[in-house]
Amino acid sequence: MGANKVNDLIYPELSYKLMGVLFKVHNKLGPRRQEKYYQRAIELEFKKQNISFKRENLVRLDYDGENIGRYFIDFVIEEKIALEVKSAEFFKRDFTVQVLGYLDAANLKLGIVANFNGVRLRYKRLVNPNIR
Repeated sequence: MGANKVNDLIYPELSYKLMGVLFKVHNKLGPRRQEKYYQRAIELEFKKQNISFKRENLVRLDYDGENIGRYFIDFVIEEKIALEVKSAEFFKRDFTVQVLGYLDAANLKLGIVANFNGVRLRYKRLVNPNIR
């Protein structure tokens, strides 16, 4: 597999702006804070930068037309990207599974899970395999 090119990225301009917000928040707050503080700082940055978003976005999970549950996605940015904010010691496989479930339920193409707990921001871009 070759290196990703800008043309290969999904929503390249929006992704670039989003990652800039995440890095800025991590640089200012540093590691080892509670998730809610990173979420609040991200929300402030989105507002400052005029990035439209929904916070704690409710998504229903249906089975055969019946509601069986619900998800709350930390952020949905411009109705395109799901963002899940974490502050955990390790980047867990469960984070990936969680966000892929969100993408599928919300019918979104791209998700990002960001873990703020380390000295460096750790993140993973996830593409919904059910959307072309």
